[in-house]
Amino acid sequence: MRPELARIEAALARWVGAGAPDGLAEAMRYAVLDGGKRLRPLLVLAAARAAGSAGDAPWLAEAALRAACGVELIHAYSLVHDDMPCMDNDVLRRGKPTVHVRFGEAGALLAGDALQALAFELIAPLDDEPCDVPAPVQARLTALLARGAGARGMAGGQAIDLASVGQRLDEARLREMHRLKTGALLQASVEMGAACAGALPEAARDGLRRFGAAVGLAFQVVDDILDVTADSATLGKTAGKDAAADKPTYVALLGLDGARAEADRLFGAALSALAAAGLPDTAALEALARMVVARDR
Repeated sequence: MRPELARIEAALARWVGAGAPDGLAEAMRYAVLDGGKRLRPLLVLAAARAAGSAGDAPWLAEAALRAACGVELIHAYSLVHDDMPCMDNDVLRRGKPTVHVRFGEAGALLAGDALQALAFELIAPLDDEPCDVPAPVQARLTALLARGAGARGMAGGQAIDLASVGQRLDEARLREMHRLKTGALLQASVEMGAACAGALPEAARDGLRRFGAAVGLAFQVVDDILDVTADSATLGKTAGKDAAADKPTYVALLGLDGARAEADRLFGAALSALAAAGLPDTAALEALARMVVARDR
């Protein structure tokens, strides 16, 4: 995926902050560039590759790159807002001071707002910017990203998270919170990649959807594990903050060994879903799923 990662970085460097006032542009670029695993955009490109192997659409590469950058901008904006004092009040992200520490709360709020808007602008640009992606594909990508980011996705999960501090959730409620807060955007990444290829057999779409859901939940389970097993320098963010804030986690509910077993179970479910999709080129998706459960940061 290294060549794909280079494409993503080059596109983000070209698009983020372009045309914005200097201070806002600097905050936007600080929030996005020079850091991050880029898992979500890589999932978009890998899913587009898998779906495109069933019959490439001429616009596939452009649609996938725009969708990949769009989902990364949504992820970046969510981190900017989540780190602010009114949310998690964190001071470290990707190994450097958080955006509100560097640019102030108002600057961080505006940078997050601008990144969210830019995500959709990239996917569905106005007529003055050349774009070969058909309007129905743009609309589908926009809808998938909006749902993954909104009240039925990431924002809804964050609301549950904030309301659950100090509470002990059962496994069903904890899974629902994480499915929305973290999993929904990762699942949307896979579905957006598939949508870039246009029409797909229902079995393929369902398999990719279930793969994305399993990987998305596994990511959060591993995050919960790393919060208690890794240090801040390795993570690039404050370690131990979930326990300090008395937040419900898989480790708190299942114990460390139980959480690890759940991550392994979800990895197996992801591979089974991928096999059921019946697509010929899913090696990149499998590698990314493996990276999710094996990562140390």
